[in-house]
Amino acid sequence: MGIKDNIKFVKEKIDTICKKCGRDPKSVTLMAVTKTVDPIYINEAIEAGISVIGENRVQEARKKFDKVKSGVAWHMIGPLQINKVKYAVHLFDMIQSVESIKLADEIEKRAKTIPKIMDVLVEVKISFEETKHGVSPEDLIPFLKNLSSYRYLKVRGLMTMAPFFDDPEKARPYFRETKVLFDKIRQLHLPNIDMKILSMGMSGDFEVAIEEGSTLVRLGRAIFRDVYKTK
Repeated sequence: MGIKDNIKFVKEKIDTICKKCGRDPKSVTLMAVTKTVDPIYINEAIEAGISVIGENRVQEARKKFDKVKSGVAWHMIGPLQINKVKYAVHLFDMIQSVESIKLADEIEKRAKTIPKIMDVLVEVKISFEETKHGVSPEDLIPFLKNLSSYRYLKVRGLMTMAPFFDDPEKARPYFRETKVLFDKIRQLHLPNIDMKILSMGMSGDFEVAIEEGSTLVRLGRAIFRDVYKTK
C-alpha cells in the first residue's frame, strides 16, 4: 500500500476504535511523524488529508519547512535543546516536549520577543526506561503550577511515551495512568493550564492509547513505512 492507502487504513482503524468505545472519531487527531521523511512524501500525506506533522529535530524541520505544503500544523515532538528554542518558537505551532523549568523559561523568553503565544504540552515520564524524557508523575502538578504564571507559554495538555512492547496491551497501564493524571489536572482548573490535548500512542500501540483516552496519536511507520530514509 502507498501513503494514501496507509492513511485511509489508519483513519478507518481510528473510526472503528472510537465507535467501539463510544467516542467521536473527530476527538482524535492523527499526526504524521515525519522524521527522516523526504518533503515529497510529506506533501503526499498532506494531500491525503494529514493536517498535523511532527518533527523530532529542529535542524531537520528547518531544512524541510519551505518545501512542505502550507496549511499544516508543525509540532516539535522530540527533546528540545535550549540553544534550538530560538528557532523552534518560529517554526512550530506546538512544542510537545516541555520537561523542565529551564526549557520553559527559554520558550517564554523567546516567544515574548516575536511576540507569540507558544502552545506546549508537558511531557510526562510515565515509563521506567532511562531513555525516556519528561516530568515525573509526582512532580507534575507542582511543575504545572509554576508554568501557570507564564504569559507567552500556554500549556494545552500532556504528552507521554509508553515503553516499547511486542504486545501493545502491556502499554495500557501506562496510558491509563497518564489519563488519570490528565483528568486530575483538569479538575484543578489551574490558571493558564488548558487541558485539551492528551498526546499518546504511536504506530505500535495507538489503538490501545485511543481506548485509554488519547486525543492525538503520533504515527510514523504506519504511514511512511516504505519511504523512511536511513541516516
